[in-house]
Amino acid sequence: MSFTDRLTILRTGFTSTFWIANTLELFERLAFYGSKAVLAYYLANKVGLHDEAATITGWFSTIIFSLPIIAGVFVDRYGFKKTLMTCFGIFAVGYFSIGLAGMQWSAPITNVIGVRNYVIFAILITAMGGSLIKPCIVGTVAKTSTPESKPLGFSIYYTLVNLGGALGPVVALNIREDLGIEYVLIMSAITSAILFVCTFLFFKEIENGGEDKRTFGKVFQDMVLVFKNFKFISFLAIFSIFWLIFWQIYYLLPFYATEVLKFKRFELLESLDALAVILLTVPMGALLKNWKPYYVMILGFVLGSLAWFVVGVVVTVKFVVIGVFLFGLADATQTPRFYDYVSSFAPKHQVGTFMGFAFLPVAIGSFMAGYLADWLRLTFMSTNPSMMWYILAGLGAIGTLLVIIHNAAFAKTVDVRA
Repeated sequence: MSFTDRLTILRTGFTSTFWIANTLELFERLAFYGSKAVLAYYLANKVGLHDEAATITGWFSTIIFSLPIIAGVFVDRYGFKKTLMTCFGIFAVGYFSIGLAGMQWSAPITNVIGVRNYVIFAILITAMGGSLIKPCIVGTVAKTSTPESKPLGFSIYYTLVNLGGALGPVVALNIREDLGIEYVLIMSAITSAILFVCTFLFFKEIENGGEDKRTFGKVFQDMVLVFKNFKFISFLAIFSIFWLIFWQIYYLLPFYATEVLKFKRFELLESLDALAVILLTVPMGALLKNWKPYYVMILGFVLGSLAWFVVGVVVTVKFVVIGVFLFGLADATQTPRFYDYVSSFAPKHQVGTFMGFAFLPVAIGSFMAGYLADWLRLTFMSTNPSMMWYILAGLGAIGTLLVIIHNAAFAKTVDVRA
């Protein structure tokens, strides 16, 4: 496609609601990744949940990325606008509630049920509300783009998601240094409240007719269908290892940077993955366009494993920068082709159903990553910090091997098309 064709599509291929939805998504991701950047560190060092900070943080992303399957029912039943406003409303209250846990004057409130119970409740409610965002924004992108502009539309969406992922930690850093770490959560709450108002004022409801409405019964049927497909669900379980090691950017790296490297501005390191994805996704897509998705998955795993090995080899900030950027290269390499590979597992006429479960590895990986991060930190941080990263690299190597074995086992039943 020529540059002129792309300009034409940009002018005529999208409705105004497309641009409004993507702008909302940019700032929502900024708020999400800003809070995500500091959450584990905040819970450990400000709230006092030192031994299980990453575990509780892991539950947050687990819910965010596992419930969109169910959340699509609410979009079908109540519409995009109401569901989106509900999401931002819950986010605003939830982020604010989490921020309260770190403020002295709120102690009488949090002590009623105990700080730990209060934080867990606030995080779970926030995450359940936040799970509504994915089906709303992705559905809006799909419905406000012409067939010709849809690929470009999703590219714009994915770029803005990563832009928010890169800017969020940087904004969080400035707020933490100027006001205090608890105010990063307050910033996310204020941003969400503003997005609630903007959705009410500017977002135009989208017609959602002409399609089969999803129900909780249909979701349950889809779950049974998916979990009966062993080759599909086993691949998702294996690929969750990639996300298990990815989430350590937010669950383990802040502690390593501050306690071992004495580098207090850890948020800058967290932003590097998203920055690498923005810069490298298009070049890697062009470079590997003729590779089969299976080989791209393998390369992504290898790069991700190598990234943490690099971090462990030399205990310096420079090698963390190299390692995290390298992990961003792994992310940029495999993510665009992951969905192509996942779709190859789906029986004909059931691709949509199976693709709805593609976020499960992200959720499963987050759940396991929290527990692993706390164990690594408490076991090795003060004695042998490099071992933490070697273990992560080893897990990545195991994931690589399992993908190879999985493909060999199902080579005749999985379409590994180019």
